[in-house]
Amino acid sequence: MKETPRDTEPTMSPSSEEKTPTEAEPTVETETPEPSESTTPSPDVTEDSDIPKDSPPETETAPPEAKDETDVKEATTPGEGDVESREEPVPAEAVVRTRTRIHRPRSMRDLKIGKVVVNITTGQSGEPLERAMTILENLTGQKPSTRRAKQTIRTWGIRRYEPIACMVTLRGKKAEEFLRRTFPAVGNRINLRSFDRNGNFAFGIREHIDIPGQRYDPNLGIIGMDIMATVERPGFRVARRRRARSRVGRSHRATREESIEFIKRSFGVEVGLPSE
Repeated sequence: MKETPRDTEPTMSPSSEEKTPTEAEPTVETETPEPSESTTPSPDVTEDSDIPKDSPPETETAPPEAKDETDVKEATTPGEGDVESREEPVPAEAVVRTRTRIHRPRSMRDLKIGKVVVNITTGQSGEPLERAMTILENLTGQKPSTRRAKQTIRTWGIRRYEPIACMVTLRGKKAEEFLRRTFPAVGNRINLRSFDRNGNFAFGIREHIDIPGQRYDPNLGIIGMDIMATVERPGFRVARRRRARSRVGRSHRATREESIEFIKRSFGVEVGLPSE
């Protein structure tokens, strides 16, 4: 066997050298966090990526189509939804009454009773005039106003500015109700000649006790009266107002034929010439 020289020593690779305990790197003990429910990886998720392997590729989804209100109402049942959204069914009669009241506006061409003037003339002042005013107030429910003579008539014993008559003006529902009460006193018939070209009419009552509901009072006596009524259309206020007064056109005024037809239809009165 050959002997190796003493001066040479065997060489070792740096990788094969073992570190001594003093030269070894110090080890640091770290606390490992306990796995929680939120940090536990799912079996389908790999460590390198958070996307699961078996998940399908993402696709764009269209938003749900909005349904009509009618479809939603039909789909909902009485038991579903909040308590506040529940509504009790409205009876059909109430709906019909509401629609009739709202969707029937008055036309500007419709005729109406503008006013009714009731006049009683006694021809003298004093007690006869006071009795006439009492009778008129009982009939109409309004306090009458007096009318004075414009000139002196010695033959009739009338002096100028002497109160010789009383009158009452009725409008609106009071005027219509008064006409309905007084038409039976003349047999529900008006003379054709009592209408003027603008549709206004007048008639007279010889005895106030002919009106239904009136009784004879010996303290008041019996007296007659004249009744005048005007027929007009909405909008006649422009001819009576104080400011910016204007004239009503001829096409908007009531005619004699229109007024006669209106009285027949509204009050059931016959219009014609008196039979001899």
